[in-house]
Amino acid sequence: CASIFTANAKRAIRGARAIRAGTVTVNSFGEGDITTPFGGYKQSGFGGRDNSVHAHDQYTQLKTIWIDLADDAN
Repeated sequence: CASIFTANAKRAIRGARAIRAGTVTVNSFGEGDITTPFGGYKQSGFGGRDNSVHAHDQYTQLKTIWIDLADDAN
């Protein structure tokens, strides 16, 4: 995780986006509650997220299937 302390909101957002960390806090520290996704990036991560609805993602695989149901007979 990482923390940014600044009075400049634009600088905080720009910095938080640039930092490769699973959690970035601004002018505070902590990881939130059970609804807050938690997990690391790169080698500090385990491949998924704990907490929140995003924890379910590590046990599933997303697949998109497009089916054309147009009736060409008419």
